[in-house]
Amino acid sequence: MIIVLTERFICYLELNALQEEFRDVGFTILGFPCNQFGMQEPGKNNEILPALKYVRPGNGFVPNFQLFEKVDVNGVNEHALFTILKVVFLLQNFTFDPMFLCNNLLFWEPLKVNDIKWNFEKFLVGPDGRPVMRWFPRVNVSEVRADILKYFLNTGLLQVL
Repeated sequence: MIIVLTERFICYLELNALQEEFRDVGFTILGFPCNQFGMQEPGKNNEILPALKYVRPGNGFVPNFQLFEKVDVNGVNEHALFTILKVVFLLQNFTFDPMFLCNNLLFWEPLKVNDIKWNFEKFLVGPDGRPVMRWFPRVNVSEVRADILKYFLNTGLLQVL
């Protein structure tokens, strides 16, 4: 399973393609909209799906993965799932980017080194519930796809054709 912080309009087509490609091996994407980063998801929960369908990406788009209601992923009101993810991943191959402390676009306190850095940070969790990988927000879906494919091949979840 991959857990993704989503933000209005970006990356949904790629996430749909990823879900479709790996669905037969039990792969699931869980999307969590969040408004803590630059207030990029300002709408109400009931506005998210219509905005995707009619605005961007538009053309009747519907996500083929589970999209949850908006959550806080950092700070005193953070969702328990993200509290756990931040503990179990413990900055594995992940360095703190000081740029995130130098702007006024973060809307939570206190700031912690293992906080989610921005929308589109991604977590891969194995079928046994163990942490596999955490990606920076700037890592695009094609790189994530390559890592997931490698993980599936190395664990035998996917066979080479």
